[in-house]
Amino acid sequence: MANSDNSQKVAIVTGASGGIGAATAAALAKDGWQVIVAARRKANIEEVAAEIGGTAIELDITSEESVQALVDQVDRVDLLVNNAGGAKGLDPIAHANLDDWTWMYETNVLGTLRLTKALLDKLIAAEGHVINLGSMASFTAYAGGAGYNAAKFGEGALTRVLRLEHVGDPIRVTQIDPGRVETDFSLNRFKGDQAKADAVYADKLNLSPEDVAESIRWAASLPKHVNIDRIHIMPRDQA
Repeated sequence: MANSDNSQKVAIVTGASGGIGAATAAALAKDGWQVIVAARRKANIEEVAAEIGGTAIELDITSEESVQALVDQVDRVDLLVNNAGGAKGLDPIAHANLDDWTWMYETNVLGTLRLTKALLDKLIAAEGHVINLGSMASFTAYAGGAGYNAAKFGEGALTRVLRLEHVGDPIRVTQIDPGRVETDFSLNRFKGDQAKADAVYADKLNLSPEDVAESIRWAASLPKHVNIDRIHIMPRDQA
């Protein structure tokens, strides 16, 4: 997908088939970005892209071939929002499911690495911006969360090192750490158990995907000499 308007900035949002990713794509499009909506669920991203005037590209961040196919379709990238990720299970360490741990690390850490590395030259050339979606789990450990904690701590380390290694280059690096956001996150974590997922959000104040999207939109909208290193965003009743 060649950029037909060289004056319009191009953003890629991963995990954009729903939730925070879809809300972010919409917020950026409203702010004037040309948005590439990327995720595995083709029908969903096509719907999101149609609603915002964006472009849908099917993407599996765990696949080198899929990542390269996306890279080959873009000439310019001004913003990469690494939103794809997730958690599986709440098993204590004594009963850790290694397949779940592997999936969480492969998706949250290596997936972020794979796409960022592949687009880094284009981002630097455009004086671009990488925004990684972390989590409260990237700095606050909790019982049952070891696998997700380890993955998000790892993604946070990747983000910080990227910032340090390219501090002299024309590129910005930001980490957004949401707290409790009412999305399909918990439904996916509990492998489709709706009752368990609903209990996470019941009788609580919850962030909406749009709340988090606004923090991403704001960080991306600042002048190129301003780098927001990290934002912790959570509902009032969570600390």
